[in-house]
Amino acid sequence: MTDARLRHGRASLVLSFLVQGVAFALLVTRIPAIQDRYGISDGLLPAFLAAVPILAGVGSVVTEKVVARVRPGVVLRWTQPVVLLSLLAVGAGGELWQVAVALGAFGLAVGALDASMNMLGVSLQRAYGRSIMLGFHAAYSLGGIAGATMAWAGAHWDLSLLVSYLPAVVVLLPAALVGSRWYTDGRTQDTVAPAGEKGTRAAVSFKLMMPLCLVMCFAYIGDSTVSNWSAKYLQDVLGSSEQMSTLPYNVYMVTTLLGRAVGDIGVRRFGAVTVVRCGSVLAAVGFAVVAVAPGAWTGLFGFTLLGLGLCVIVPQTFAAAGRMFPGASDVAVARLNIFNYVGFLVGSPLVGALGDVWSYRGAMLVPMVLVLATLVYARSFGPEPARYGGGHERPRTVDVG
Repeated sequence: MTDARLRHGRASLVLSFLVQGVAFALLVTRIPAIQDRYGISDGLLPAFLAAVPILAGVGSVVTEKVVARVRPGVVLRWTQPVVLLSLLAVGAGGELWQVAVALGAFGLAVGALDASMNMLGVSLQRAYGRSIMLGFHAAYSLGGIAGATMAWAGAHWDLSLLVSYLPAVVVLLPAALVGSRWYTDGRTQDTVAPAGEKGTRAAVSFKLMMPLCLVMCFAYIGDSTVSNWSAKYLQDVLGSSEQMSTLPYNVYMVTTLLGRAVGDIGVRRFGAVTVVRCGSVLAAVGFAVVAVAPGAWTGLFGFTLLGLGLCVIVPQTFAAAGRMFPGASDVAVARLNIFNYVGFLVGSPLVGALGDVWSYRGAMLVPMVLVLATLVYARSFGPEPARYGGGHERPRTVDVG
């Protein structure tokens, strides 16, 4: 495989992660507008919101079956347009059944897209022989910031959902289709089992994967806590203004981007195990600061620490699955990806229920403990020889930029 092909594959996958970050942020940050447009009641809204990650889990399971016959790049090439067009359909419809169909298509496509993107990322990292996975997720964070900014502009100027979504889809859809020409599977024939071989799936032991599945779930419980409860916590518990209550998630996204932008350097220098341990401790300290914060500014500092700590865990969990099952990394990634959505589904209701029956300060201690539990499973992120770069390079690897 040529160096140029790897570089082009890496650049095209960075674009795909960026596009997905924009699309997802445009959807989730305008949930109130979607609710108003379609007259979705407060009682029915949780069912709509839960349906998206549930269907995304189904999409990830289906992708595991599909990639036994076609490469992940083919799945990604066709699912990314579906995600963007489904987003546009959410903004264009007017009836309840229309938004239900659009969100259903969005959920199924997102599951397939997340799985196939990370499959390609894992295989490219293996071809590079050094950590590059965090860089892909940094592009996702950048896209999330851009999408949230577009959503803020749409809400600020009171634009309809269709007007808000259309420019993004018009720009991103052709860009994604053009970029898909260079998707590259970094694996070679000696590192991948034949397509459709039954032994490939059997080789992925759920028992061996369980620590990584738990870590993925815990990380997304922490992430969903920030995305769903940070504004309410700052305003209702710490007494901030409504304007200031919008800051925690923005700060969290920015620090997530910064942490992922430099995280690969840390993995190359110190190894994935050390980076994941440091991230877990930093995230736990962030939750602790939020839980005991006397005021809004201290709480904001805690959410900043959370972004810097949590940001490294998910990309390294996917990378660890690829190292654990080098001949069946696609299957491992697809199965691990399901626990992304499990954590997302569990996190928000868990914190809300604990906040109602106990206290929101106390509720913040639960994701803190779960994130700390990652320390118990840190060794699953790879033995010492699996570390990349900084004196830990594997032999016969090529630096392609």
